[in-house]
Amino acid sequence: MVEHGIHATQAVVTLDVPLPGIIWGWMITLNMWAKSIGTGVIIVGAFLLYRHKKEEMPNLRWQMPLISFIFLNIFLLFTLTDLHHPYRMVNIFLHPHWTSAITVGAWMASLFTALVTVMLVIGYFDAHPYTGKNWKLAKVARENSSFYEKIFPFVVFLAFPVTLYTAIIMAEAAARELWQTPAEVMQMIWAALLAGSAGLIMISGSWSKESRKDLALVLAIATLFSFLMYMGEYFFSFKSAEAEATLAYVHSGGEYNAEFWFAMVLGFIIPFFLAVRNMKEDNRTLLRFAAILALIGLYLAKDVWLKIPQMLNLS
Repeated sequence: MVEHGIHATQAVVTLDVPLPGIIWGWMITLNMWAKSIGTGVIIVGAFLLYRHKKEEMPNLRWQMPLISFIFLNIFLLFTLTDLHHPYRMVNIFLHPHWTSAITVGAWMASLFTALVTVMLVIGYFDAHPYTGKNWKLAKVARENSSFYEKIFPFVVFLAFPVTLYTAIIMAEAAARELWQTPAEVMQMIWAALLAGSAGLIMISGSWSKESRKDLALVLAIATLFSFLMYMGEYFFSFKSAEAEATLAYVHSGGEYNAEFWFAMVLGFIIPFFLAVRNMKEDNRTLLRFAAILALIGLYLAKDVWLKIPQMLNLS
């Protein structure tokens, strides 16, 4: 709320008052959900390449960065769209303040996306030797295929801080007791593993059974521990009066009760049992169904957890 302006200095005096209602809505939910997929496929993909030969997973080397590239750009697009003055984003790069989690995160995310793009180009042309008019670019990509292996460890390393820095931003929000750094960090790690395994499951039809079993294992572990994280906070966040008041929105009769439990069942419980079953019996259709449910449920869970702390008045 602007109280008055000082014309001589062009300064604006504002009143620091609480904003009513939900400020971070579906756009931020989609932002975090897309980021989990974009970083998670790299982390889980690295695990698969460590465990199996690349010949067992055809096209992983270019489809993995392709999925990451698409969802990272969705993440960056909605980050930019949510800003009140998007053109000011350039100041993060021209006049960076390295004490800001937003600045550090923006630089890391931009570097991460650039390296993923390089991996995509090299991986695609390495897998598609006959490229018609693009033969010169294909030749350069094939000649530099070893560069893929050189930058991949740095991309995997960057995937972790890129997926986690949002937890720091949320924890910095004033008077939002439910958003605590340790819990948010763990939630985002499990979200990345869940989303990454689910994303790779969708392209794993021609892969070996062993690689799909590993994907099912990662999905089962991620859904289990994600569920346990939410249950721990749902039942045991009783040391803070504000956390208790916040969780009243998802407890019995709360406004977000149905969406919360729908997310738990759809996104974590059902996919967990489907993934465990798929570790014994290789069923591609069932595994993809589990992946789709997990991605939908993850979005709904993030949506609830983002909105309910904003429901409490700050004054």
